[in-house]
Amino acid sequence: RGEGRPEYSHASGFVYDGHNALVLTNAHVVQGATRVAVVTAEGDRKDARVLGVDAHTDLAVLKVADARHLPEAELGDDDALRVGDWVVAIGHPIGLDHTVTLGIVSSKGRSIASPVMSRRDDESGARRWADRVRFIQTDAAINPGNSGGPLLDDAGRVIGINTATAMHADGIGFAIPVTVAKRVAS
Repeated sequence: RGEGRPEYSHASGFVYDGHNALVLTNAHVVQGATRVAVVTAEGDRKDARVLGVDAHTDLAVLKVADARHLPEAELGDDDALRVGDWVVAIGHPIGLDHTVTLGIVSSKGRSIASPVMSRRDDESGARRWADRVRFIQTDAAINPGNSGGPLLDDAGRVIGINTATAMHADGIGFAIPVTVAKRVAS
């Protein structure tokens, strides 16, 4: 940190298109980045470039350089989720790689304040998500560094992308539904 010294951050993501080496993560993860790298579960580090960012849904698509046929995560159906279903959050919280937490779906269709919106949507200055995003709420621990990581159903399919936690409340996390992510990523 400081003038002239690079600043690094860690976050999470997952390969959703292995043939084209495409990774899905959060927009706030790559916002302002001058360089992006992807580190695989095996520890291989590869440069990546940001193909697209949608700040309204907090999603970003990365292309891993010099990579083909990466193992990809199976995408599930968040519409089939029910409150009380078990879920697993995977990520890289506070620099601890390969971290898994377990919880349940606490609510579906939740609207929350956005951590990445740059415009003011109302006179009070509250920043809000676009109306098209209704989050999956979970009590699976989502900590700094879990952003962009997958939220999995009990069959190991991605049903959400971890994105935020409730301030001033422990055990309340939010994930972008995979149906929204698929639409935006395409």
